[in-house]
Amino acid sequence: MTRHPRIASQEWVHDGTVRLGEALARVDDASLGTLTCLPGWTRRHVLAHLAANADALGNLVRWAETGHVTPMYASPEDRANGIEKGLLLSAQELAARVLDSAASLHRGWDGLSEAQWVREVVTAQGRPLPASEIPWLRAREVYVHLVDLDVGYRFQDLPTDFLRALRDDVLAKRGDVPAITASLADEVAWLTGRPHQVVDAPALTPWL
Repeated sequence: MTRHPRIASQEWVHDGTVRLGEALARVDDASLGTLTCLPGWTRRHVLAHLAANADALGNLVRWAETGHVTPMYASPEDRANGIEKGLLLSAQELAARVLDSAASLHRGWDGLSEAQWVREVVTAQGRPLPASEIPWLRAREVYVHLVDLDVGYRFQDLPTDFLRALRDDVLAKRGDVPAITASLADEVAWLTGRPHQVVDAPALTPWL
């Protein structure tokens, strides 16, 4: 699999989290119920998922730190419960949950040694990878779902190097998709199943 530079990924996570904090300041209880491009998901679902994802990746960080197997989720039900809990919070409470869980994740990986960063962990999909890939997994979540919130950010607002890495990542997972002529941002939007301006491209289901 492609390895993603850890430092660059951490910088993307930091940038995305700052932007996410700015976005949260523009979301209230009423607007949290707005549907996103993800089937059946409102902004509240997206934010609850982001908080639960930070907690889950924090489990992988602890695995890397201690060497003790700590899965992202104890069970499929545990994954769903993490989102369901977030759906019960007010806008203010949910914003705090999102940012607190992100800060906890960052503190956890800031404490890892180089030896711990190379320790192998396993994703929720059963894919083994070095702990150094955890920041990349988080960068994808933060940036893509920041766009999903539809509060002023688009794929063209994200770092070009990140978009290139995400395009390559999705292409590797999508398998055989046709070549298209489009801007990098629109290509990534199409590949991830988000709204785009690509003409005559087959519809793809949302990814991530």
